[in-house]
Amino acid sequence: MDGKSDTLEFQLLRLVFNGVPISSLAATAGTTQLWAGLRTADAKDGSTANEGGYAQYTCVATQRASASWSVTSGTSNAVASASPIGNVDFPRNTFSSTGAFTHGSIWLSSNVGSSGCLYTGTLTPAINFSQNVTPRLTTASSVTES
Repeated sequence: MDGKSDTLEFQLLRLVFNGVPISSLAATAGTTQLWAGLRTADAKDGSTANEGGYAQYTCVATQRASASWSVTSGTSNAVASASPIGNVDFPRNTFSSTGAFTHGSIWLSSNVGSSGCLYTGTLTPAINFSQNVTPRLTTASSVTES
């Protein structure tokens, strides 16, 4: 088998990001929040390595709802994806630390060391951080199923 059908890709993203059940397969009990994280390198399947990059950094809570995440259906020419409906702002860097977040992740809680990582992957474009900059995911940021 090559992978999931376009329908299941779409339904999984709606389950995770919007809390919409998959009929006869999965209910929506559980958390009402998802936590977004930024990494300076690949997290390798949910490891906590490379998280953050400056003193004030912390994961950010987002609501697990259709009011917070837009999920688009995949077709034979595209993949299903989830994007934030508004900006997801991380704490402002007030020190002279500089660098780039090249990878992002979605977690079940703010305690990433003990919670499950749901998604991890490359950020395009990377998010640069420096003094007095607020790193942010935008509506152009996305999580994809493939």
